[in-house]
Amino acid sequence: MKRVLITGVAGFIGSHLAEALCGRGDAVIGLDAFNDYYDPAIKRRNICTLMDSEFFQLFEQDICDEAGLRALFEETRPDVVVHLAARAGVRPSLEDPNLYHRVNVIGGQHILDACREFKPSHLVFASSSSVYGGSRDVPFRETDPVMRPISPYAATKRMNELQAHVYHHLYGIRVSMLRFFTVYGPRQRPDMAIHKFTKLLLDGRPIPMFGDGSTRRDYTYIDDIIQGVVHCVDTPFGYEIFNLGESHTTSLAELITFIEKHTGKTAVIERKPLQPGDVEITYADIAHARELLGYAPRFSMDEGIARFVAWYKNQP
Repeated sequence: MKRVLITGVAGFIGSHLAEALCGRGDAVIGLDAFNDYYDPAIKRRNICTLMDSEFFQLFEQDICDEAGLRALFEETRPDVVVHLAARAGVRPSLEDPNLYHRVNVIGGQHILDACREFKPSHLVFASSSSVYGGSRDVPFRETDPVMRPISPYAATKRMNELQAHVYHHLYGIRVSMLRFFTVYGPRQRPDMAIHKFTKLLLDGRPIPMFGDGSTRRDYTYIDDIIQGVVHCVDTPFGYEIFNLGESHTTSLAELITFIEKHTGKTAVIERKPLQPGDVEITYADIAHARELLGYAPRFSMDEGIARFVAWYKNQP
């Protein structure tokens, strides 16, 4: 049994990871600030079943509170840390870049400092496919140069990767950086496209399409992501970066067609210009994760969207 600290535990990925680890008998120390990026009541619903588990303990804590974070580490002494807490989203980062820097960069620094002092076996740290910027050299490989991010959010995630490498080099902290590619599935954040489009379609409202529908994303179903994260929890490395995606792309127009199919509704499209910070394509080369993690995504977009829509329809 491992003692695993998960920051951002009440979020989309964090709550699924906590369930997977508790389900196999690991002790999960959950940390979440329940900020107002989206309705905190949604986050509390995400972990409602975990609250009854003997393997789960919740701490309401902000990673920007350095003293409080240090006290939590001192009390709980985790074996492994999974750092998922962050301000997410490209477009909101354009509106408040200082907030994104404070939470993602300074908060990430606090996590690294706590790991330096309390010495868990290793740290699993969430990065993002956004670090690849507007690159058109696809599929994206972990060895690609990522020197030109095009949003404040992407810049903070690249800074996290650099911070972690410094702490590995200087202090021997073992870190796995995970570049997530557009994760979706039950409990997906309500501001993300699949969740938002499903709601709009079922409500009979128009769907905003930014651009001509040709932009492509490597959408990754939540169960596949959790498979990759759990492998990293179980396997410490020195310093590694992994792409976690499906290694398949879907256009925006195709995405809307999938959602139409599984909702049984026909979309009314509201065309809008591309927004600053958006990229034309994301596409993961997952050979590195396959080799070192045994990572093997299973869910097609058709099956994944069917599962998401079924979940959504059962929400109160």
